[in-house]
Amino acid sequence: MASVLLYHVVGDLTVAKPELVELLETDTVESAIKAIGESTESGISVWKKKPQKGGVENSEARQQRFLGILNSMDIVAFLAQDWCLQDQEKAMNTPVSEVVVPNNSLLKQVDPATRLIDALDIMKQGVKRLLVPKSGVWKCVSKKFSVLYNGKWLKNIETSTSGNNSLNRPSSANANGLTAKFCCLSREDITRFLIGCLGALAPIPLTSISALGAINPHFYTIEACLPAIQAPKKVPLDPIAVAVVEHTPDGHDQIIGEISASKLWKCDYLAAARALSSLSAGQFVMGVEENATSRSPPDVEINPAIGGENDGGGSVRPKKFSSRSIGFFSSSVNPSQATGRSLYRGRSAPLTCKETSSLAAVMAQMLSHRATHIWVTEGEDNILTGVVGYGDILHAVTRSPPSIAH
Repeated sequence: MASVLLYHVVGDLTVAKPELVELLETDTVESAIKAIGESTESGISVWKKKPQKGGVENSEARQQRFLGILNSMDIVAFLAQDWCLQDQEKAMNTPVSEVVVPNNSLLKQVDPATRLIDALDIMKQGVKRLLVPKSGVWKCVSKKFSVLYNGKWLKNIETSTSGNNSLNRPSSANANGLTAKFCCLSREDITRFLIGCLGALAPIPLTSISALGAINPHFYTIEACLPAIQAPKKVPLDPIAVAVVEHTPDGHDQIIGEISASKLWKCDYLAAARALSSLSAGQFVMGVEENATSRSPPDVEINPAIGGENDGGGSVRPKKFSSRSIGFFSSSVNPSQATGRSLYRGRSAPLTCKETSSLAAVMAQMLSHRATHIWVTEGEDNILTGVVGYGDILHAVTRSPPSIAH
């Protein structure tokens, strides 16, 4: 086991982390869209209101208030419903409690003194967020060597909390009786910390993802010719992504794009919802129709019955969806030179790697693109063979080097 995982604690990772701002279940979808844009892993935690009665809220009560994590895919799928497209104002003012998928197990509160290896074990069980108190007790002398300098403090914490349930102590108030502040650590935060410690994790980072067993063969796909609206029904819990594929003559799946929370993270949600409800999966990820040969980013007319605008003369002007409207057009491509669907892929192009790619390379790719996953392909035709998500990475870095097959 790498020493960096044993001698670092989650408090080391909370330096400069912003304070948690709770999105309540009564807040609107419009408020959630703004909050998700500033979140990690394209999702934000949703909370129930605090009880009106006074008193200090302990960890167990706080855990019960946590409702789930709302992501961009949930919102786009919600807005793609017929009634939402017909009354967008009502849809945007809908409370998030009607959109979020309840799952209380996605977040867990931990003490700042929790060892990093223990935090990884918690996240390997399906937890996506760690709620960490930001209190004056945690004095981080150095982000890199804080545990060594604060070893005495850490030992005292362990001694004082042994034999009792530290999670139920009233940790939401400090010594002055003020409400404590919290921050959230995501799996992306953990991975970003680990990529700065690659030398300490050797030889794992330079080992191929195939040898580490980090490739997940269980993924979901949708054929490019099928309606895009079917994709949200197939989305797994982790990663929140569906690969859009075309069948090759020899029966394999060639990935041409994806419909995922990370791709929809900072898009125009209403435009994406209209596109999701009216286009095929292939058209949605490409941003253009299959046979488009226009010399500028083409517009696809949307059914006026579900998304029209009245032009004031009694007629309905259909709304249009374009590759630019949801951020699928690459700014590096000159529209005047663009012909055919492949030049319009831009941000819709899936992030891919090979089975022989090293774990370090995969981590770097995901972090640089702020992606929650990367598709594994083989050959020049991008034949889909698997997917690697943050959960797979956390499992890989905690493996014992002697058990790695070479």
